[in-house]
Amino acid sequence: MSRYYNFGYKPKAKRKDPATQLAKMRKKDPDISPIVIEGRKIAQTWWGMAWNKNLESYADYSNRIGRGRSYVINGAVIDLRITPGAATALVQGSQSAPYRIDIKIDPLSQKTWAAITKKCSHKLSSVEELVSGKFPEEFAEMFTSKGDGLFPSPKEIHFNCSCPDWASMCKHVAASLYGIGARFDQDPTLFFLLRNIDFKELLKKSVDEKMRNMLKNANKVTTRVITDIDTQVLFGV
Repeated sequence: MSRYYNFGYKPKAKRKDPATQLAKMRKKDPDISPIVIEGRKIAQTWWGMAWNKNLESYADYSNRIGRGRSYVINGAVIDLRITPGAATALVQGSQSAPYRIDIKIDPLSQKTWAAITKKCSHKLSSVEELVSGKFPEEFAEMFTSKGDGLFPSPKEIHFNCSCPDWASMCKHVAASLYGIGARFDQDPTLFFLLRNIDFKELLKKSVDEKMRNMLKNANKVTTRVITDIDTQVLFGV
């Protein structure tokens, strides 16, 4: 009976249990912030879904971003924090210690931001409307437009992972990018923090313009206003 020996074969390393690592790390850092996914859908809100859809829409990412889906859904992103223009994450892999991921996003160009705020003038009435994603479809198309929208292109996203994978986008980075979209479900304003822009500017022009119109109209005497002279004629005073 013949036997086959594959001396070059190395069994695939199994990912460590993220829950165990998370419990251990929480003792040292109570503020640790894991990504928790309910069900199989990574994001539920407009900003979260739009972020993930944007990543998947680029050919540079479409064949690689999917590597992180199972990781983030199964709780491997045990910590993720967003700061102006950047995000850091800890992702549990096959090693005992989680891998560290650093992501940096280029600032939105002033030209693009000026064009968007101009188009939003008069049309956005509240912060709630903006962050909830309940705005006209034309805004959704404008915000997600490639090249001149709010969402970054691959060349504007820079990342690094401490794992030994030499792939341009490892599964730990992919999981972290998906995790960012999931985090927007909790707080959509983090999107604007990540892009390093003041979302209130989208409302400011509308509010300022409405106030100017109110003041302008307040100084006009319309035919419905009874002046002092009208009062004298009417009552014979």
